[in-house]
Amino acid sequence: MAWYGGGFEFAEYVSVAERRARARQAAEKIGRKRGRVLAPVGPLEGNKLVRTFWGKAWCDNLESYSDFANRLPRGRSYARHGAVIDLGIAGGKVSALVSGTSTYEIQVTIRSLPAGRWREIAAACTGMIDSLVDLLGGKLSPQVMEIVTHRQRGLFPSPEQISFACSCPDWAGMCKHVAAVLYGVGVRFDDQPELLFALRGVDHADLISGAAAAAPQLGERRAGGRPGGRPGGRKVIESADLSALFGIEVDQPAPDAEPAPAPAPKRKRTAKRKRR
Repeated sequence: MAWYGGGFEFAEYVSVAERRARARQAAEKIGRKRGRVLAPVGPLEGNKLVRTFWGKAWCDNLESYSDFANRLPRGRSYARHGAVIDLGIAGGKVSALVSGTSTYEIQVTIRSLPAGRWREIAAACTGMIDSLVDLLGGKLSPQVMEIVTHRQRGLFPSPEQISFACSCPDWAGMCKHVAAVLYGVGVRFDDQPELLFALRGVDHADLISGAAAAAPQLGERRAGGRPGGRPGGRKVIESADLSALFGIEVDQPAPDAEPAPAPAPKRKRTAKRKRR
């Protein structure tokens, strides 16, 4: 039941199979019209919406706020049954299409993580994560998990850091279409966890190198904790391996400079003997 200005209207019942069929048809039609293949979320089998640490942590964070409590359950159902027919994440923005009575456009903006808080997170995690593979795979110690998921000082956004808009006529602060997209973001993190860091405007490599904590400004990089070398006691993987595993473009480090040639030894000058 929803309010549309003139009174209450009861929404027609739509079976799960019919809802999925409508979503698939809408995706195919819009894809042909726009000349591109859409990036849908789902449909997902079983009751579990997310399966990895990062996906679960995102959804747990959303569900911990009473601001979102009323609309999240319906949105979860929409996401699981494939109603999110397109979802893209770039920078701090999420753009999506959700199939319902019609097809609705949703825009979600996530405020960047404050630089000071990110430096604190990076400093607290220094030396506690072995590699980017472990980080993105969610293979983290309980201490690191507590740091990144902390409600006030962690990586995930609070409701006041999230703004959104939907083209549907629902007057509610958060409609079910927006809720579906927010859950869809968590599902996307299952396969592309690096997108969480892009969404918050930070570089996940900082949690390995500790550079964010050491540099006055974010983005100033150092090779490691030891002069001229890599951080001691940490596992390091090659950039090509990381790209293959996660599809991440990693800047190649500059080759080490050739050592300057040693100066030629000075020849001693001998005093000439005077002729008598």
